[in-house]
Amino acid sequence: MKLSTKGRYAVMAMVDLARNGAQKPVSLADISTRQEISLSYLEQLFARLRRGGLVKSVRGPGGGYRLARAAGETRISDIILSVDEPIKATRCKTDSPLGCHSDKSRCLTHDLWAELGNQIHLYLSSVTLLDVVEKRVLGTARAFNGTHAGTDAPMPPANAPGPANAVAAE
Repeated sequence: MKLSTKGRYAVMAMVDLARNGAQKPVSLADISTRQEISLSYLEQLFARLRRGGLVKSVRGPGGGYRLARAAGETRISDIILSVDEPIKATRCKTDSPLGCHSDKSRCLTHDLWAELGNQIHLYLSSVTLLDVVEKRVLGTARAFNGTHAGTDAPMPPANAPGPANAVAAE
């Protein structure tokens, strides 16, 4: 799955806003400078974020943008979806029974990639802006599920021997 710059930049800008906007509105020019994102691109993204109800604009001197709700209540998935970035790993059209093959059938791995997209969405829905600002994200994928898919067996440590970490002995 590839997340385009639209989704990544929207999340970066929103984290910057959450980090710097507690006391006063933040200008897009300031976010542009700190995050090295084009001002015109930020203007487009923030128009969508405003329509999505994630930010509020403040006019006048000292104006800019504020979060529309608390950072702990703003999910990363909401940000990505508000800028029209679909969270999917298949090449088939979203919500279509038709597949991506020329005969409109689904590829053999469609369900695998569709479920990967679902898992990504679930994970991004479990992470808030506050989690990112407070650097509580690293390692959360293991804590999010903690077991091998379809079993109650705990996940082995990343450096434990096993199929995922095996080295050929020959």
